Amino acid sequence: MYAAEQLARRNASPLTRAMMIIGGVQLVILMLNFYYVLRFLISVEGWSGALITFWLNFALLWLNTAIGILWEKQFCNKYFMCREFFWEDVGNLAALLSYIIYFIGIRQGWDRNRLAASMLFASMVYFINFAQWIYKRMIARRGQG
Repeated sequence: MYAAEQLARRNASPLTRAMMIIGGVQLVILMLNFYYVLRFLISVEGWSGALITFWLNFALLWLNTAIGILWEKQFCNKYFMCREFFWEDVGNLAALLSYIIYFIGIRQGWDRNRLAASMLFASMVYFINFAQWIYKRMIARRGQG
């Protein structure tokens, strides 16, 4: 998957560590958001928790996207959509777009249940993208060792 020189650059980059840390924090916040949204949809409690965790995850998604763009430039000499990370970038775009549905809903005056459903959808899209990222990391590690 990676040439030895690429792997060494990836492992030496502080951007790699930053993305790993932010990704881990995002996963925790994603699970909290999923919990709060389900809690709200079931019992009408937890709306504040759902909002806070949704916004935090959205902010971290953008932060990791920005770091990822810089990382791809360092790693592939291309800011976005380089061949090696095409599917990660597609998944990231899908996650960003799914979060934007929530903001469209606010603009359209959706009620809390519809907004919560859009949060749930965004969380699921993000989780799928995260799982595909983890899968690719596992494949890369296997090839390394």
